[in-house]
Amino acid sequence: MQRYLLIIAGLFFVVLGGIGVVVPGLPTTVFILMAAGCFAKSCPALHNWLLANKIFGPMIYHWQESRAIPRRARRMALLTIAIVAVFSLTVIQGLYLKLLVAALLVIPVVILLKLKVVEASVVPVRDSSASSTSPLE
Repeated sequence: MQRYLLIIAGLFFVVLGGIGVVVPGLPTTVFILMAAGCFAKSCPALHNWLLANKIFGPMIYHWQESRAIPRRARRMALLTIAIVAVFSLTVIQGLYLKLLVAALLVIPVVILLKLKVVEASVVPVRDSSASSTSPLE
């Protein structure tokens, strides 16, 4: 029963992470890493599917191996934050609200700048076919 709950939670986090790719302010990385954790404990086939993903795979692999993110992912995240900041500060009325938004956008920038970075590389995918014939067995 716990295995199926983890699979459902993992799929839910993948959906949220996918939405976060296009919706500013919704974190993608956190949800994808949570999905990877759920899949790692419940379904190696789904975990490998995430690792094999062109967009999310390198991020998950590098985080699991070295608690680092690919340099390109950090640049993209910083660029997205900058775009959201410029847009938000242009549209928002009121000095105090602008200061609040700016302060809230500084937090992820500081976190991103503190994280270790690695150069993107080929991500090895483990073969799950030897351990199971079906992802949900």
